[in-house]
Amino acid sequence: MEARERILVAMSGGVDSSIAAALLVEAGHDVVGATMRTFCYAGSGSHGRTCCGLDGILDARAVARRLGIQHHVFDVAEAFTRDVIDDFVAEYARGRTPNPCVRCNSFTKFRDLLARAAALGCTAIASGHYARVERTPAGTSLLRGVDRAKDQAYFLWGLPPALLDRLHLPLGGLTKPEVRARARALGLETADKPESQEICFVPTGDYRDLLRQRLPARHAAVQPGPLVTVGGEVLGEHAGYAGFTVGQRKGLGGGFDGPRFVVAIRPETRTVVIGPREALLADAVEVEEPHWLAPAPPQGDAVAVQLRHRAREVAARVEHTGKGRLVLALESPQATVTPGQSAVVFDGDRVLGGGRIARSGSGPRAAAAC
Repeated sequence: MEARERILVAMSGGVDSSIAAALLVEAGHDVVGATMRTFCYAGSGSHGRTCCGLDGILDARAVARRLGIQHHVFDVAEAFTRDVIDDFVAEYARGRTPNPCVRCNSFTKFRDLLARAAALGCTAIASGHYARVERTPAGTSLLRGVDRAKDQAYFLWGLPPALLDRLHLPLGGLTKPEVRARARALGLETADKPESQEICFVPTGDYRDLLRQRLPARHAAVQPGPLVTVGGEVLGEHAGYAGFTVGQRKGLGGGFDGPRFVVAIRPETRTVVIGPREALLADAVEVEEPHWLAPAPPQGDAVAVQLRHRAREVAARVEHTGKGRLVLALESPQATVTPGQSAVVFDGDRVLGGGRIARSGSGPRAAAAC
């Protein structure tokens, strides 16, 4: 058994974080539970459906009581609003599609958890993510979870590298059915709790409701604009470009000779451009704000890149890097390149780093153009 530690575990009130805590208790560690209280349920009748709502706090507390561990609730509303919600709104206002889970993990959740751990005398932190931390004499690495259907390494590329040395991910070697089976065997309240499917701070399930609340009524993102083809033909008018994302197929109307997708959003003219799937294909991706968990950026190396959660990896080469900039040349053209989403770089199961997709290109000179 590894050395006994005092570990602060993030407990959202779901089955995954419940079993993460239980496994650490079983391993003999001194475990403390922590639930982060965010804005997401305040004043909402839908709070019970969210992963971090009031019901989640109560469920986490009940699990902690059954496990015989301390449980704390921390208010992180100010930081969460600044780092996650404000960014979410700003990205849609720019015509991009953010990933709030990545943002939360990178800027709020783990950094705050580490600070709280120090205050409580804990030497390490843990969560219920399906990913692994591998410690070797050569250093510490973040790896994919063994259950590829649940793997969440994609969401963790923005963690500070030094944090990995103090991080435990107990579920990395388990499958979801195994986690639920363990929870039932322990009689935990969360054993059969359904997974949250919506963005936690959008209790209505429609992110546009949040945008309408937080953007000025006359903001361009929520004003009508032209809906055009890639050839420039005006098809009609949309109700606001913030309601679209690159790659979207639904909600574009009919009457075409084949499926049509959103291929570009131009905020400066409030234009949404649609076209066939071929118009989405790109073989070069420009990534902004690159962040590396590896000791050094993989300049010129062949790597694997994941461009969306659930998307398959694609072989790529790191063409060049610069301050705040990374260009990936893809081995085969992809239609899943969406500005605002994450491009995560892997070497096998090991996460090397990642960044936000800024734009894409196609053609033999695409990488240079990016």
